This record gives sequence, structure tokens and C-alpha cells, in this order.
Amino acid sequence: MEKIKMFEPQSLPDNTIHNATVRRSENGRLQMIMTAPLIEQFSKPDPKTVYRKGVFMRFFDSSNKPTATLRARYAATFENRDIMLVRDSVVIVDFRTGDTVYLQDLTWNAAEHRIYSEKPLRSKNGRRITLGDSFESDDALQSPQIIHQRGTIEWKEE
Repeated sequence: MEKIKMFEPQSLPDNTIHNATVRRSENGRLQMIMTAPLIEQFSKPDPKTVYRKGVFMRFFDSSNKPTATLRARYAATFENRDIMLVRDSVVIVDFRTGDTVYLQDLTWNAAEHRIYSEKPLRSKNGRRITLGDSFESDDALQSPQIIHQRGTIEWKEE
């Protein structure tokens, strides 16, 4: 019976895409390019798109210059809620500030144009490491903030 349940219609994806590249633009301006080795789309019971083998996203400014990247080993988009959840070794690299942020998970609320995480994180910029309890930013990663910083470590090599 357990093997039969694996093949029930609601457990199988409606569409499967391998080695995908998705481009997001607004008013003709490129905002993001996402690549994923596997995309699975489900319509029941709750419409969602699952990226089981991870995602890599590149964000661009108004002059098409890369501003940041985001990498995660797993992601899921829930269409009815305008939410994308990325988790498992999430890494954000901000090219403008030089910051690299390491998170356990991250939620993108498209309706509110914000991304956030309620779990501990670490941020690295050069020789400075900052620890924090949560993370928040607009969805273009223009204003990232570490909430409740627990400490900053700086070191000098001799």
C-alpha cells in the first residue's frame, strides 16, 4: 500500500522541467535570472512549484549590472500565497557592499516586496563577521538588515 500511495495523482507533479533558466523583468527591465536543475509544478492540493535540487538567482539594477546572488539547496513557491521559501544552505552575496549572508532559510513575500528569516544567521564582510537573530530586506536586496545583532568579530592577520 505504501508503494501505491507514492503514485497517487496529488503526489506527482503536473509538469517537470530540467535545467531551467527563468528571467523576471518589470516594464522591460531585467530584474532577476534564476537557474534550477529541476522544477516540479503541482496543482493539487495547494498549487506550488518545487525546486528540489536548489536554485541560483542573480539580481540586476536598472542598468542591468548584477547587484546580488542568492543560492539555496531547496526552494518552493506557493502560488496562492505569493510566497517563496528557500532553505538549506542559503547564501546571499551583495556585490554593492561586499557582504555575504549565510542563512538556514529565507522567505520572499512577493505581495509585500520583502524577504525575511526568523532564524539565526551570520554575515561576512572582509575581516568582519556579524551574528544575528533574524534578517529582513526589500525583495531587490537594496536594504538588507540584520535584526538583533548578537556580536561582531573582527580580526587582523599578522
